[in-house]
Amino acid sequence: MLASTSKRAINLLTKLHLNPRSFSSGEASPDSAQLRRILSLYSRSPSKLSLALSATSAPPSFSSLHHAFKTLPLDSAFSLFSSLPPSLLSPELVAPLLRRMASPKLLSKALQLLDEIPVSENGSESQKQEMFRCLVDALCKKGNVKEAADLFEHMSDRFTPDLRCFTSLLYGWCKLGKLDEAKFVLVQMRKSGFEPDLVVYNTLLGGFCSAGKMEDGILLLKDMRKKGLEPNVISYTTLIQGFCTKGRMESALNVFVEMSKSKIEADSITYSTLINGFCKLGQIKRGYDLLDEIMQKGFRVDPLAYFSLFIAHEKKDELEECLELLYKMNKSNCKADTSIYNVVIRLSCKLGELNQANILFNEMEINGVIPTLDTYVIIINGLAGQGDPIRASGYFKLMVEKGLFISPQYGVLKTLLNSLIRDEKLELAEEIWDCVIKSPCELNVCTWTIWIHALFSKKYIKEACVYCIEMLDQGFMPQPDTFAKLMKGLKKLYNRGFASEITEKVRVLALERGVSFKAYKRRGVRDLNESLEKKRKGKIGKKKRVSASQGRVNKEKEKEKNLTVNKDDYDDELFDDE
Repeated sequence: MLASTSKRAINLLTKLHLNPRSFSSGEASPDSAQLRRILSLYSRSPSKLSLALSATSAPPSFSSLHHAFKTLPLDSAFSLFSSLPPSLLSPELVAPLLRRMASPKLLSKALQLLDEIPVSENGSESQKQEMFRCLVDALCKKGNVKEAADLFEHMSDRFTPDLRCFTSLLYGWCKLGKLDEAKFVLVQMRKSGFEPDLVVYNTLLGGFCSAGKMEDGILLLKDMRKKGLEPNVISYTTLIQGFCTKGRMESALNVFVEMSKSKIEADSITYSTLINGFCKLGQIKRGYDLLDEIMQKGFRVDPLAYFSLFIAHEKKDELEECLELLYKMNKSNCKADTSIYNVVIRLSCKLGELNQANILFNEMEINGVIPTLDTYVIIINGLAGQGDPIRASGYFKLMVEKGLFISPQYGVLKTLLNSLIRDEKLELAEEIWDCVIKSPCELNVCTWTIWIHALFSKKYIKEACVYCIEMLDQGFMPQPDTFAKLMKGLKKLYNRGFASEITEKVRVLALERGVSFKAYKRRGVRDLNESLEKKRKGKIGKKKRVSASQGRVNKEKEKEKNLTVNKDDYDDELFDDE
């Protein structure tokens, strides 16, 4: 049920459509541009949208409504569709909404929307046919292939089956790995008088290769030729990728040779696929040979081809080779992208080359490569993990400043805060937490728990309690084991003031949520004891492993000593004989 503000927004939007011609022609004006911005900014907030729409006077452009159908909550978008005059509706406008409704639960509503789309002036049903194709295709791409097949069969009297619908169904079944169903669609297609084209064959070929049925793929390639269809570069590359995934590089090369014989020129994607296959098997030299071949042929080298080589070097901890390859890459026309820099920065941190990681990060910005959230996470984790939490904190602050910390990054936050607290840098840790509080990221119980547990781990119990109270004041109830841990720590400090304040606040929140406070306390104690028991067993297991490992080392040393003694005796005997 739409809120009253949302209904008002819909009504206001309908009233603005006083000039359909201006809307359909898509002419830009200051007012329509303003309205487009309004829709873009407030489409997820119907109440704000209502107020914004009331301040404008121009009808929205096609692109504005197109954006609204893509981003408004489904109920609001559907009501908006229902309230618009028929003269303003078109299949192109409604397509995004129809695609969003491609799920079993919303299928009946999608069909209702399909019925409400007006027919064009000449009475042709071609527009609705196009919308039906759009719905079938969206269902298949979302994995609801059974529903798409049932709909296709059920509506066959109303909408004439065509090649595009069959191709969508074929793609859907192949993506799910259900090749028998895909073959059945192929049979249906031929019965309906459609002969499979190259797109259909390539789709089926991709299905065979994904399922690992490479021999069936080869047979399909032969069948294509019998039907008079010559395989293209996509056909051969799909087969090569299938063989590479299975680790059958010789077979992949055979397909590559056959491709050359058929005078089909391999592209950069084909070469990248082969390079990736060889690198996964550790055959880096063959990967480099193929890279040289790409360059000699004058192809545009894709960063993906280099990426496989960087990953292979990373697995072998070969930082120098990575840096050399990076220099070679940047010197050529192919510039390293974010994913490649991420690999080399991660390896630099792993090997303790922290200055090199810092140089690479700065090099990214100089070369116009914008660091992503992953880049910041990698370098912060790397620096903090290698005992440099101060520089890691600098990167964390920069990440927040750039607006990248928009969702809780539990791993990096835990690593950084624990590292700072471990090094007794409480003031800097509090600065980081202050950055988190001020960031656009919406905090939750898990985020607060990471900070409170980090403080508690180094006996900053009073500080942990202060932040726990702050968390409670914001309406977040601590996890049971966190509460039990704090109560246990406060008991040791004989601090009844903190204990009673936290207990009372937790009791109120438990009552609001309909949770038994006694059960909550019992669960906290149980969870805490289980956690401590796991840690104890883990330490015992570690000691046993270390002891066993030391025992093996001592035995090997004893053997070496005995061998040395025996060799000396043997040499003495030889000397005596002389």
